Amino acid sequence: MHAYVYKSLKRADTYVFLAARDDFERLPETLRAELGPLRFVLEVALTPGRKLARTDADTVREHLAVRGFHLQLPPQGVDDLPYERWGRDV
Repeated sequence: MHAYVYKSLKRADTYVFLAARDDFERLPETLRAELGPLRFVLEVALTPGRKLARTDADTVREHLAVRGFHLQLPPQGVDDLPYERWGRDV
């Protein structure tokens, strides 16, 4: 399975994976409005065992099969992470 990855130009570090290139009709209207313009950045083969930087390939494949898209949100900010797990004082 292939996925076509688009970057939101309105929301930093937010990406949309689509099952078909430029198939923006799969996205709910409210989501399209929130994301703003999208720029194509990558075509990727979602083969079993494929490692992706910030998301699980199996989850992406499932979302593409069911909805036709997968939304990847930015990682949590450092301020949102529990410092006690690293033994740091804040």
